[in-house]
Amino acid sequence: MFVDKVKIRVKAGDGGNGCVSFRREKYVDRGGPDGGDGGKGGDVVVVADKNITDLSDFYYQPRLVAKHGVHGRGKNCFGRGARNVIAKVPIGTQIFRLTAPVKQRAPSSYHPAAATEEFDPRVTVGMPFTPGRAKQLVEASRATEVVPKSGHDEAWPSEVAETGRELIADLVEDGQQFVLAKGGRGGRGNAAFKSSAHQAPREFEYGEPGEQLEVEFELKTLADAGLIGFPNAGKSTLISKITNAHPKVASYPFTTLTPNVGILSYGDFERIRIADIPGLIEGAHRGKGLGHDFLRHIERCQLLVVLLDMAGVDGRKPQDDYQQLLDELKLYNPEILEKKRLVVANKMDLPDAKKNLAAFKRKLAGRASRPSKKKPAGTRSAGSPQARSGQASVPQKVLEISALAGEGLEKLKLELRKALA
Repeated sequence: MFVDKVKIRVKAGDGGNGCVSFRREKYVDRGGPDGGDGGKGGDVVVVADKNITDLSDFYYQPRLVAKHGVHGRGKNCFGRGARNVIAKVPIGTQIFRLTAPVKQRAPSSYHPAAATEEFDPRVTVGMPFTPGRAKQLVEASRATEVVPKSGHDEAWPSEVAETGRELIADLVEDGQQFVLAKGGRGGRGNAAFKSSAHQAPREFEYGEPGEQLEVEFELKTLADAGLIGFPNAGKSTLISKITNAHPKVASYPFTTLTPNVGILSYGDFERIRIADIPGLIEGAHRGKGLGHDFLRHIERCQLLVVLLDMAGVDGRKPQDDYQQLLDELKLYNPEILEKKRLVVANKMDLPDAKKNLAAFKRKLAGRASRPSKKKPAGTRSAGSPQARSGQASVPQKVLEISALAGEGLEKLKLELRKALA
């Protein structure tokens, strides 16, 4: 199953607590404090990997939880830091933050050595309960503590007010990393509080909580050219002929259910990535067919290759298909129509293809010769590629091919290279 969008819950590891301990050894009088620091909690790191194709791993396991740091011990033994959790995602993955990061300490029954007080997650610096001055210092410490703004009552960020869908990372290169949630710092043991005036400290620090939040991964395929068209127009056949991709090819609509990416190689080692998008139909913006679910994969493309069934095998007119495709792209995102566009007439080896091609060219010529309304100086015409109104530029020519018979493919390869130069 191809997955290109998934929500993930992320929890970094908490830092280990510091230790309260004193050296107790034969022949060593007043050994002094030797409580070690806690270890750092593990981070959650996202890495772009060229060997990963989709987000299906996170669909079945939508939680990324790092381990906590180990608590400190006596004899100046520091706690071990936890390993980072590495999550590999495909190149082109965007990360959106859905909730604000919060820090909540995990429940714990840990008590530093020589400490008898109950664990209080709201306290940053703690001290063991002993009669006299130590008890007063504990109360004073709790009275002056600073509680983080995020609070500690939330179980998961999903229970926190959502901040909206905010883009925080866009991984477009192999090996690119992003720290999604930072682990907490380890707490200091009582050895860190010793001084000439305070030679028997009983203070220690609790480990800092790790960040936790909810995010969404969204995959947008990185390709130079995007291949769009109606179902059964021959997109899978074409991409299998000119690239190294091997998509499913059959003579019925919606053969392609997920995007396919192939690489077109030239003799001088230049390569072009072409993305085959599942077929669009009229009303896709209302959810008909496969809808607009996969159009995000052509948002990064520099060139749109519009493939038309010029023979009209399914009883449709090529000019109507072309206009409906532009309308669906405009309803999804008008900026897509600003991209370079190459119109390819497929199935030219079938009857009626030549007649339909002549009618299609007359239709395009009529659109190109249609006079435009006068506009104030400094504004661009609606037919220009830079127009923001969603109007598409009229292509200069139409390439004739037959993907099944292999006719016109070499010329198409040259035109693709020229358009992307």
